[in-house]
Amino acid sequence: MALTLLKGIQSRPLLPRPSTFITRKHVFFCSMQNTQTETTTTTTKTKQQTHSNFTETPRAKAVEKVLKDYEAIIGIETHVQLATMTKAFCSCAYSYGSQPNSCICPVCMGLPGALPVLNSKVIEYAVMLGVALNCKLSLNSKFDRKQYFYPDLPKGYQISQFDIPIATNGFIDLDLPLEFGGGHRRFGITRVHMEEDAGKLLHTGSGSYSQVDLNRAGVPLLEIVSEPDMRTGIEAAEYAAELQRVVRYLGVSNGNMQEGSLRCDVNVSIRPIGQLEFGTKVEIKNLNSFSAMSRAIDFEIARQAALYNQGQAEEIVQETRLWEEGAQKTVTMRKKEGLADYRYFPEPDLPEVIFTEEYVNGIRDSLPELPELKRRRYEEMGLSMQDVLFLANDVNVADFFDATIAKVPDVKLAANWIMGDIAAYMKNEKLSINEIKLSPQELSELIASIKSATISGKIGKEILLELMEKGGTVKGLIKEKDLVQIVDPVEIEKIVDKVITNNPKQLEQYRGGKTKLQGFFAGQVMKESKGKANPGLVNKILLEKLNAKNG
Repeated sequence: MALTLLKGIQSRPLLPRPSTFITRKHVFFCSMQNTQTETTTTTTKTKQQTHSNFTETPRAKAVEKVLKDYEAIIGIETHVQLATMTKAFCSCAYSYGSQPNSCICPVCMGLPGALPVLNSKVIEYAVMLGVALNCKLSLNSKFDRKQYFYPDLPKGYQISQFDIPIATNGFIDLDLPLEFGGGHRRFGITRVHMEEDAGKLLHTGSGSYSQVDLNRAGVPLLEIVSEPDMRTGIEAAEYAAELQRVVRYLGVSNGNMQEGSLRCDVNVSIRPIGQLEFGTKVEIKNLNSFSAMSRAIDFEIARQAALYNQGQAEEIVQETRLWEEGAQKTVTMRKKEGLADYRYFPEPDLPEVIFTEEYVNGIRDSLPELPELKRRRYEEMGLSMQDVLFLANDVNVADFFDATIAKVPDVKLAANWIMGDIAAYMKNEKLSINEIKLSPQELSELIASIKSATISGKIGKEILLELMEKGGTVKGLIKEKDLVQIVDPVEIEKIVDKVITNNPKQLEQYRGGKTKLQGFFAGQVMKESKGKANPGLVNKILLEKLNAKNG
């Protein structure tokens, strides 16, 4: 199990929560006379676009042209908010959207005398992610204080990890979608380290003061730093999407970018083809979707290339830029004079974190099947890459698919139903696969009923819709609605005879050469049988009857 070693630290009781400190509906106010240009405080809400929408833009084509002369170097720092019951160093629960400053205590507020106590789940989740990202784990690591001032950081420092992160030297594998050329990619992971989140500043419209919400202060994070291995906006977006899949498969985070549970800061530089030295990197923030990430990188590559081409490469400076969704461009947020001196030193109020190989192996053995392994397994089943990427993208869809084929091992049929009618219904109704009333067992039963010719495919679609809307069982609906397929040739022949007798004009036209009218007769037979006649038998008998007196 994970061990923590105390190094002469005496525990002291926490101070009581000072209720008089919370004012004006739990919102702290911090006077901040803004000397900088006022930044936009309203987040632009945009519908997340599909990759195919943003890859066909003129900007993407321009970037493709730029990359013939320049190479882009892209690295990503990703903060993943952990789905623990309580914060990293205190017993406060955190819930996104809670009333400001309603999930805080003396530890969160950094009050004097309040001591942190490490949440052991943070270590467990960090080891899980480290193993999942194929990292080398530090069996003996520690926490450090990262010193910097900001109004939403009440202690004046952040508890993080500096020189001994919990995981290093890993990699992540992914498959690019076919519309981007497909192919397998492996991107390096430099490090994964544990830290706490800061609070949040809510800027007023006038800019005369800002409100401080400390609910998020102390929420556990894992920071994942990639190697600068990505070369295009698409690769960067797919890397981030794969990280989201991994943390969701593991259950360590919900990975929702809209809630800030997964935040990506992208570093972009370019260099002329053949040059070994890296160019000046620019950091991009305010990326709230994968498509925004790809578009922001495309813009930044084109911007830097234009400066190179105009002989103004010196104007590319190390800075932080914000992505403006409305204007579809990056703008300067702040210049970076050089590396910040955070004056790291070991956190004196927390013990070292020590765990054993046995502890790591226990976690390794408990991991679920991860996205990369799932994709390879689906490929071995004979599914196309398009099917594989769709099914493995969402852990709940993958679980539904696996549960379905466990009962009826027709993987292609199961995939077609899930990717077709079921996906369309979920999209129209804005539901997840866990929210529809259909169970994997009933989808298996439906497929089995169609394969055994108990019901037709057309009837199957009708049953499926009712199962998704209201629930129930396949057998129950078949019995209740008398939907059993007619497979008796004699019974079908009677229906065919009746249809031909009732449509003499169409019969004459058919025998006169308008053979496309066969579809009309087949439709009439299915209508007469209320969709229950076996389509194969209908076509066979119908052709025999229609051509019986022909010539």
